[in-house]
Amino acid sequence: MSGKYIEEDKTITCSVSNDCGGCCYTKVPYDKTLSLKQKHVTELFRGVAECEKITGMYRPVCYRNKVHAAVGTNRDGRIITGTYKEGTHKIIPVDGCMIEDAQSENILKELRRLFQSFKYQPYNEDTKRGFIRHVLIRRGFSTDETMVVLVTGQVQFPSKNAFIKELLKACPSVTTIVQNINNMSTSMVLGKRNIVIYGKGYIEDVLCSNRFRISPDSFYQINVKQTEKLYKAAIKAAGINKNDTVVDAYCGIGTIGITAAKYAGNVIGIELNPKAVEDAQVNAQINNIKNIRFFEGDAGDFLVEYAMNKKADVVIMDPPRSGSDEAFLKSLIKIKPRSIVYISCNPDTQIRDVKKLTGYFDDIIASADEELKNDYVSITLRDEEIIPDVKKKLGAYFDYILEVVVDNSETRKIMLEDVGELKEMSPYDAFDTFFEQLTDRKMNDAESELFREILSEVGEE
Repeated sequence: MSGKYIEEDKTITCSVSNDCGGCCYTKVPYDKTLSLKQKHVTELFRGVAECEKITGMYRPVCYRNKVHAAVGTNRDGRIITGTYKEGTHKIIPVDGCMIEDAQSENILKELRRLFQSFKYQPYNEDTKRGFIRHVLIRRGFSTDETMVVLVTGQVQFPSKNAFIKELLKACPSVTTIVQNINNMSTSMVLGKRNIVIYGKGYIEDVLCSNRFRISPDSFYQINVKQTEKLYKAAIKAAGINKNDTVVDAYCGIGTIGITAAKYAGNVIGIELNPKAVEDAQVNAQINNIKNIRFFEGDAGDFLVEYAMNKKADVVIMDPPRSGSDEAFLKSLIKIKPRSIVYISCNPDTQIRDVKKLTGYFDDIIASADEELKNDYVSITLRDEEIIPDVKKKLGAYFDYILEVVVDNSETRKIMLEDVGELKEMSPYDAFDTFFEQLTDRKMNDAESELFREILSEVGEE
């Protein structure tokens, strides 16, 4: 076994962690791990947003429902499976990874035995010879369904039927087997062609009380328990109501869009992967969700077109680790959703994108273009420092500035103080103060009299 879990302080030790590069916090107690992550995110978002306490797992092991292994040989010619050493294509043998599903690990062990028994040679990227290249195992924990994807360098599968028979005999939990063809010189695990050689070619799982179909190359969160916590928090933060149009960008197989649909008026999902879109449409049917539509395409391109004449009340975005792009972010600002929920697996790219959305002076200047120059714009600045003559400086890039608002830690503090003062005022005085701040003038006699009449009618004066 490569790894070991110590229950007392929830610590993982691993003999290959230094070479594997998959885990950064081995030999560190779990509470300490969470503390280090909390510190990192808090520092990243300092001055931009307050960070809530990280929600950890009760038992942070064996949670991955997706296991990937590269296939090779050792010096003795024996089949090995594992992960590439960071920055190389040298395979580090892994036997018993502590964060991967135990049943998947057992299947991987049997596959190594069968590859050896059937004399399947690992694929050589340089010579283009050999057969087996990668193994991908996906599990539906709620359904106990298991998919095995065998990534091969050629279509021909020697002794296929005999191999399938032996695998199913050794691993009865396997419900489908897919051969994926990848003979390209690429770091991508999966090729473009799938051949279903046993079962239905997909598995299903239950997430947030909804059932989802998962294909070999579809994105599905690898930690179901934490994902359910994440989605509940995201939907709560979005404040979705029955009149809302929700855009689920980078939607994958539709998990969060379908979860949000019961709270919304309608949901629009956009995803680049055509197979994932197909799964998402099926998933909507499986769960009898009728107020959701899915579209295939780039999220940025879609939102650019959508922003021309349509409006979204809520946008939920879950981009890849590289983050979102300029086109998407500009369109996001243009459609002015009431709330944006940004789900990210990489806080470093998330903070880069959030800064653009929240309006730091340098970012606004950098992103200014001719398209916006003639538009009426409202600008909210997040800079902590005071920028002299800021409206004049922005005026060099935007012809029609309706307002420039500063939203930082100091103004939020003042706002809270003002709210406290307003609570102590009479309804008339509170509105009088609000009116002056909004219009930069006092109410005239006619306006004052009208508001007093309104207060009298509602019994406030």
